[in-house]
Amino acid sequence: MVMAAQQVEIMTETPALSVTPAAVSIIKSLLGQRNIPQHALRVFVTGGGCSGLQYGMAFQESPEMGDTVISDGGVRLLVDSTSMMYLRGATIDYVDSLIGGGFRIDNPNAASSCGCGHSFKSDDQAAGEAAGCGTCGSY
Repeated sequence: MVMAAQQVEIMTETPALSVTPAAVSIIKSLLGQRNIPQHALRVFVTGGGCSGLQYGMAFQESPEMGDTVISDGGVRLLVDSTSMMYLRGATIDYVDSLIGGGFRIDNPNAASSCGCGHSFKSDDQAAGEAAGCGTCGSY
């Protein structure tokens, strides 16, 4: 019996969303502190912020219809389909500094970002002048 050779296609697709080890550690710590270890972190994009769109995060027990569920480093992320259009390929990090720490999103889809790292402008938004925000002092 002769077996036909199977063709293997290797796809190098951009990961939907990734989380750095520092961010994973903080997420796990927060889940433990709140005594909700089975919850996931919902990551979303909404209108607002100094650049037109802003990131948001909240803990949620289970996914909703249409969510993308991502497991990375032992934590689960939930992303709705609209937010995924803006977040595909982004990386969530946690930065701790003397003047304040927090989650930062490195987003390859952002045409420009506010210095605070919480707001961005997409490629499809009107070009216009870059705006700053009161919390980051970036103008």
